[in-house]
Amino acid sequence: MSYLEEKFGLAGKTAIITGGGGTLCGAMAEGYANSGANVILWDIRGDAMAERAEIIAKSHGDKSKVACVQVDLMKEDSISKGLQESIAEFGRVDILINGAGGNRGKGPFVDIAEADFDFVLKLNLWAGCILPTKHVAKYWIDNKIKGTVINIASMAGFNPLSGVWAYSAAKAAVINQTMAQAKEFAKYGIRVNAIAPGFFIAEQNRRLLLNDDGSVTQRGKDVLSHTPMARFGNPQDLIGAVIFLAADSAAFVSGVTLPVDGAYLCHNI
Repeated sequence: MSYLEEKFGLAGKTAIITGGGGTLCGAMAEGYANSGANVILWDIRGDAMAERAEIIAKSHGDKSKVACVQVDLMKEDSISKGLQESIAEFGRVDILINGAGGNRGKGPFVDIAEADFDFVLKLNLWAGCILPTKHVAKYWIDNKIKGTVINIASMAGFNPLSGVWAYSAAKAAVINQTMAQAKEFAKYGIRVNAIAPGFFIAEQNRRLLLNDDGSVTQRGKDVLSHTPMARFGNPQDLIGAVIFLAADSAAFVSGVTLPVDGAYLCHNI
């Protein structure tokens, strides 16, 4: 085993990635598989998840390292059932990436719709952060497993984005929960961290950032002008951060939110 494999390899570990059918979570799952981990995609969208699993298996060359479990993260009984299926698949679970999330709508504060606000808050905070950790952490505590949680925050959690009120509030809460959960679970050897991606082209924001012909929208131009590296993130840019946070070498790192943002948060005049 090389030095890097010893310090940062994930051989023998199993990771659940919620929202695993998506572009960004799929890239993180692919990075984990290629680092030696077994990966289990959780998603409510069976077709998207199966398609992503095929991409990961092709990249890694071993279909046996990738599994799919259809889970509705809004429902605790579905999470509980999905966790039991995941444990049965590879024998245990060591890592949880809370990758599910998204937004619905954009507009003035005075036009906020309660139903939309509640849905986005529940999707990103309750289903996308709290519920999966609740069930997986209990499994770890009961079985004395020193697991690792990686939440997905956002630039909006540090500096609220215009017009996406619920999403910004939820992602700020994810940062808060990351710290609170890190303190709660430290006595069990369970670590909780987060990454905060900058602006990456994915399904949920493609139309906000790119026109149909692939050119950059005005909002996209505003983002790029605020990003010192002057580009959108590539899904592969997330892999190093999530491998580091899951690796045994990061055993004393807990409660942090790591920006992966092209220096977006460093922008100033």
